[in-house]
Amino acid sequence: MSGVSAPDYPVVIAGGGLIGLSAAMFLAQQGVASLVVERLRGGSPLPRAAHFHLRTLELFRLAGIEDEVKRRSEDDFLPEGAIIAMDDLSGRKLADIIGSLNAGVDALSPCRRLFISQPSLEPTLRQRAREAGAQVLEGHVVVSASQDEDGVIAIAKDVDSGAARELRGQYLIGADGAHSTIRELLGIPLDGRGVFSNSVTIYFTADLSPQLGGKPLSVIYINNSVFGGFMRMNKDCQSGFIGVNRVGDPNTDPEAANVAKDISEKRLIEIVRAAAGVPDLPVRIDGVARWRATSDVARRFAHGRMFLAGDAAHLMPPNGGFGGNTGIHDAHNLAWKLAYVLKGLAGPELLDTYDFERRPIAKFTVEQAYTRYVTRTAPYLGATDFQPLADDFNIELGHVYGSPAIIAEQDGDVVHADPHDTRGRPGTRAPHLWLTQAGKSISTLDLFGTGFVLLAAPAGGDWCTAATAAAQRFPGLPLVAHLIGSPDLKDPGGKFAQVYGLTPEGAVLVRPDGFVAWRSKDMIEDPQRRLEQALDRLLMKH
Repeated sequence: MSGVSAPDYPVVIAGGGLIGLSAAMFLAQQGVASLVVERLRGGSPLPRAAHFHLRTLELFRLAGIEDEVKRRSEDDFLPEGAIIAMDDLSGRKLADIIGSLNAGVDALSPCRRLFISQPSLEPTLRQRAREAGAQVLEGHVVVSASQDEDGVIAIAKDVDSGAARELRGQYLIGADGAHSTIRELLGIPLDGRGVFSNSVTIYFTADLSPQLGGKPLSVIYINNSVFGGFMRMNKDCQSGFIGVNRVGDPNTDPEAANVAKDISEKRLIEIVRAAAGVPDLPVRIDGVARWRATSDVARRFAHGRMFLAGDAAHLMPPNGGFGGNTGIHDAHNLAWKLAYVLKGLAGPELLDTYDFERRPIAKFTVEQAYTRYVTRTAPYLGATDFQPLADDFNIELGHVYGSPAIIAEQDGDVVHADPHDTRGRPGTRAPHLWLTQAGKSISTLDLFGTGFVLLAAPAGGDWCTAATAAAQRFPGLPLVAHLIGSPDLKDPGGKFAQVYGLTPEGAVLVRPDGFVAWRSKDMIEDPQRRLEQALDRLLMKH
C-alpha cells in the first residue's frame, strides 16, 4: 500500500453514531480533523433514549456541550427520577433499585446524570465536531480497510448507488457497532458469554399519564407472566420504549428468551398493554429494533493503525446503561492520544496504552452489566457465576488505569475503586473540588481538557515554577500549572491537599483526559528535573 505517506485525513472514523461522532468531537477539541463515515443520512431515526452517566457529562462539559445536552434532555424527560421494578405500571412495586437518579452525586462531580434520546443528542455532537473541523460522509459504509507503516486506506461504498470511493488516513477508528466490519477485517475475536437473549425494543405511543403522570420515575423494570424487560417514558407520558428480554414463562418455554421470533404488531401491542397493566389500552407501534443481549469483549482493541471503540470493542446488556457511556469514554481516551502522536508531542507507543487502559475497564463493566441483567431481568437463569454488584459510582468514576502512560505508586490489577477514596492516586480520575476563580465557582475538572495540567498545593509554588521551566524541554507541549489556594485560584474550604492526597507542598500532574498521571505528595529536591523525567516517560518520545 504505497503512497499513504500524505493521507487525506488524519483520522478516518467508520461509523457516525453516538461513538463515532463523540470521537470526532473529542479529536476536534484537540485540533485534529477527522472524516466520519456513516451509513444513515441524518442520524438515528429511532427515539432511543439513553442514560448518560456522570463521567460522560463531565466529558461533554469539557467539550462545551453540557448546557445544550441538559436543555435537550429537559425537553423530553423529567430530570432526576427513580429506577424501580414493578409487575406492571398499574400494579405492585417489586423493588427500589435506585431511589433517585442523582442521589449523592454532588460530593463527586459538578455534573448530573440525565436521559436524552439519540436523535436529540447526535445533532449536537455532529455540529460541535463540524464546527471544529470534522467532516461527516453520510449514506456510506466502510467495506474494507488496509494499512501499512505509513497509514490506512479505507474503501467506502454508497449505500444507495454502490459506488465506491477510496479514503486515506493516518489512523482509523472502528466505531461501527456490534457487527463491526473493522473488527472482522482485523480478525479480532470476541471473548465472553455470547448471546443469552434475542431481544427487541418496542417504540410506541400510548397515554400512560394515569399510571405515571407526576411520578419521578426514570426507568421501570417490568416482570410479569407476559414479559420481562424495562421501559422508559417521555415526560408527557405519551411515548416511550420497552426493552423486552423474555416473553412468557422461561421455566416452561425454552424459547422465552427468543423474543424476536414474533414481532407482529399484535404481539407488540400485547406487550405494551401488559407493561401498562391496561388490557384495552390504545397503542400505536412506532418502531421495533432487534438486538442481542450479550456480554463479550474484543480480544484486542487495536491492531497497527486501526482501533476499535464502543460496541465494536465490547458488547453488554443495556442494564445500567453502561454500553454507550463506556464507548464514549473509549473515544475520549483514544482521541487525546491520537492527537498527541499526530502532532509529534508523543511517541507512537502512547497509542498502545489505549488497549492497556480501556480493555480491562470494558471487561469489568461488561460483567457488571451482566450482573444487573441477571438480578433485575433474568433471575430465572439461576446464574451463580456473576460478579458481586459494584456501586454505580465505582463504575462511572472509579476507573483505575495501569499502563506506561501512568507513573503508578503501587502495583496491582485493580481496575475500579470508590471515587470517594481515590484522592488523586495516579491512574484515577482527578477528583472534583469547587474552587473560586475571578469571583466565580469552577470545578477542578474545568481546568482540564486539552493539555497536561499541574496542580500544586498551597505551599507548593516551586512546583509551578518547575513546570514552566520543564515545559521548555518539550516544544509545543500544552502544560499549565496552577497553585491552588492562590489569589488567582482560591480554595474556599482549604480542602485541596486532602482531596488530592498531598501535603501542603505536594503536586499532581493531570493528563489531558483528566486522569492523574503522576504525583509527588511532598516537595522534593530539583522538582524541575523530576517533572522532566515524568514527562519523558509519559510522552514516550525516546
